Amino acid sequence: MTDAFSSNSEAVLQRTVNVSTITSSHAGNLMKLYQIAETCDFVTSNQFTKVALQFPDELLPDAVRVSAEIENETKAKTYILGDTSYGSCCVDEVAAEHVKADCIVHYGPSCLSPCRRLPLLHVFGKRPIDVQQCVAAFKELYPDRQSHVIILYDVTYSHAIGDLRTLLCDIYPNVAVSLLKTDYSCGAELIQDSCVNSDHLKSQDDSVIFKFGRQFSVKKGQSVDDYSMFYIGQEGLTLTNFMMTWNHCAFSSFNPETCTGRVESVQINKALMKRYYAIERAKDASVVGILVGTLGVANYLTIIEQLKDIIHKAGKKTYMFAMGKINVPKLANFLEVDVYVLVACPENSLLDSSEFYRPVVTPFEMELACNKQREWTGEYITDFRDLLPGGSSHVEPNESAIEEECTDVSLITGALRACSTSSSELRNGTESSSLVPRNPTLTVANTNTAASFLAGRSWQGLEPKLGQTPVLKAVEGRRGIAIAYEEEGVGNKEALTSPQKS
Repeated sequence: MTDAFSSNSEAVLQRTVNVSTITSSHAGNLMKLYQIAETCDFVTSNQFTKVALQFPDELLPDAVRVSAEIENETKAKTYILGDTSYGSCCVDEVAAEHVKADCIVHYGPSCLSPCRRLPLLHVFGKRPIDVQQCVAAFKELYPDRQSHVIILYDVTYSHAIGDLRTLLCDIYPNVAVSLLKTDYSCGAELIQDSCVNSDHLKSQDDSVIFKFGRQFSVKKGQSVDDYSMFYIGQEGLTLTNFMMTWNHCAFSSFNPETCTGRVESVQINKALMKRYYAIERAKDASVVGILVGTLGVANYLTIIEQLKDIIHKAGKKTYMFAMGKINVPKLANFLEVDVYVLVACPENSLLDSSEFYRPVVTPFEMELACNKQREWTGEYITDFRDLLPGGSSHVEPNESAIEEECTDVSLITGALRACSTSSSELRNGTESSSLVPRNPTLTVANTNTAASFLAGRSWQGLEPKLGQTPVLKAVEGRRGIAIAYEEEGVGNKEALTSPQKS
């Protein structure tokens, strides 16, 4: 599961790319698959001169051909963004700004997280899907024609959803088909070929819900929990994100690659309990590391500042890390950190940290651990923007709770733990210092948790010890390699080779 956030480096080194001459038939498929005509219209209509093309690893073999076609049609200069700083589903605006691009064209699967810096065009491509097989699987999974079902899908199959709706909605009157939609205030656009018309989503008796770049409507007087979910696509982060968010809904899926449908049997309650265990670990933590997992999703700086505030009010120390794609060795370098909180897009936030030395939690889980006003109800939030002021799940911390210091019992260690920082510390500003006024009867004056951890380590790094180390003349060093130096084992070798006396 650690490769879900970053691709396997060993697999990348062993991968081969086949480059063949392009034929006229292949050129036609390329134009249709990557929707180059629509992309050129987007570039020319906005008079862009520098265009950044972001491809996931699996589409890089076609990147040069797509770039050449766009340059020939638009006369604009294109730049290919290959190795993204974070997940390939997110838009890499930082890499695009390195070449001073005017816009970004994002290819392949996307989490549809809003961006704010550059104009953006999503090109999902067209993965093959047998619509008739999908309809047959849906009828088998939902034999009752009055079933209330919401159809969700991977963005790469959006081209076939219009035909699917035509075949299903006349038979199933209570089926709601989601529509892909972005935040147009940030200049993002979608190329939707034969997708669902937004007119089908609007009705006086229906309430429209917009989440994770999907928009759908539910009947008046009902909620999302009253519906079942039918997902079209492979098992992966997108499906996991949907199932964790709408964990009260029954899920089923259709895999277009195998043309099979199934009822999703993942034990959501068990998964939620694993996440709740991580919340308890976050409550016990004294030092929290904030991992910057995105530089493109809107409001990521705002949620970082909000996390710093609530973590500090809970009496914990914070450190911020920007290390690109995270992995086990990177995080294992910081032993003093008790828990990490990952700020990333909704799909990449749910990181399985079972292989990591320290647990990695989401901003929602960290709020549950630090904000006493937020209670665990079984609701799960993966989009950190819902936690911000004005968001659908924002909970303002109670400032009066800081006036009272309370204690709590850890469900993991059974020890007592402090709930918050005292108001006097907040007013005096002593929380930013590693030292406190020394009591004449005591000798310990260090309250910095990281410094205390360092003081308790057996090895604390290289120390110069000036004046304590005697000066020696230069001596001849060892020769050879570390596995077998030349002077090692000489005596043993002579003892083994010398003849034994009888």
